[in-house]
Amino acid sequence: MVMTNKKWAVKRITVNLATQEAEKLEKYCQQTGRPATDVIRELIRGLQISDDINGVKS
Repeated sequence: MVMTNKKWAVKRITVNLATQEAEKLEKYCQQTGRPATDVIRELIRGLQISDDINGVKS
């Protein structure tokens, strides 16, 4: 079996967080054992966005 290397199309961003926000994220990551990048990706995937200017949610 040949293993394929899954490559991500990556866009690196920097997020400035207030101290309390950073602490909350760090605590959550410690409690769940998950890296911050995974937590943030999951939150972004859960965002509701509009398909068009009339506000129809996708």
